[in-house]
Amino acid sequence: MNRYHQRCCRSPGWSAFIADTVLPRALDGITLGPHVLELGPGYGASTRPLVARAKSLTALESDPQLAARLRAQLRSVRVVDGDATDMAFAAGSFSAVVCFTMLHHLPCPSAQDRLFAEAARVLRPGGVFAGTDSQPSLRFRLVHLGDTCTPVDPGTLPGRLAAAGFTRVTVEADRRLVRFAAYAPGAGGDSSA
Repeated sequence: MNRYHQRCCRSPGWSAFIADTVLPRALDGITLGPHVLELGPGYGASTRPLVARAKSLTALESDPQLAARLRAQLRSVRVVDGDATDMAFAAGSFSAVVCFTMLHHLPCPSAQDRLFAEAARVLRPGGVFAGTDSQPSLRFRLVHLGDTCTPVDPGTLPGRLAAAGFTRVTVEADRRLVRFAAYAPGAGGDSSA
């Protein structure tokens, strides 16, 4: 991330937007169950409010410095260094997998598809994969100058999630966010196991 982007992502304003707008919208009507995995938490703007929603929260972060920072700040969260496109977790480890405004940080759609397949693999039957990504705008493009930036197309996202093995896929988009929820097959959609 460029320096301006880093400053934005660790700002109190961004944290408030994530806690007050993004998470409530992304998780409205969704039961996460007891074992939640967050992908790409970055500076932890979404991780902090997730702590109150999950009995057990694991955060998977690819940047070792950000992972160490989160580990020091959020002792109740298990922070793991790793790649969301190739996770070291066993199949069926989590009741929910979530990610917020991070998918566009992957280098290409095929990397996003690998993340989707990995999320499906590590979910328990009936577990939910939910989250958001940002919609492109002039401000969004300016913040990402010189950064990896691969926006998710909300029109193709349902098919991509289904191809990864998910059922009951929903995708909603407005001018700022794409919201999605999709379920691992089995267990009648119950993710509380």
